[in-house]
Amino acid sequence: MKLGKPQRQHRIARLLEENTVANQAQMVALLAGEGIEATQTTVSRDLEEIGAVKVRVPGGHTVYALPELSVRQVAPEDHLRRVLGEWVVEVHHSGNLVVLRTPPGSAHVVGSALDRSGFEGVIGTVAGDDTVLVVAAEGAGGAHVAARLAELSGVGGAPGEDAGTGRGPGGPDTNGAG
Repeated sequence: MKLGKPQRQHRIARLLEENTVANQAQMVALLAGEGIEATQTTVSRDLEEIGAVKVRVPGGHTVYALPELSVRQVAPEDHLRRVLGEWVVEVHHSGNLVVLRTPPGSAHVVGSALDRSGFEGVIGTVAGDDTVLVVAAEGAGGAHVAARLAELSGVGGAPGEDAGTGRGPGGPDTNGAG
């Protein structure tokens, strides 16, 4: 089966965590074993885009691995902008909550990048399969955080609308408060 890029890259990351992969041909074979079609060229590009690197293991062999950012390490703003731009397709808000929509299987990437970014006004995130719930600090408010996230991701609404919601100013909010 053919998978979209986000789903394929997610599978590659999972396979790297579960297997010792010495080369791209081996990754193509592992994907094929799961019924996923991918060329070596595509796998090469995917490995580069997800940040896989070759590391030396005991015995002197090299294998692919994904470097882990420490949960305390702050992701650079350029990284956050790239992740939001690639994965966020809609931004909505209600009260101090912001909802980010992503392609299926991609929400964890956005949530993790946002959590590590130290993004001002964000208390934390909860990521599902295709939805990230962002909790905004009371002082910042969901509308303000949503607008900033929409701007970074490039999915801002039309002029005079809330970020990605399609509602004009003063239009009904999702919490029914008006």
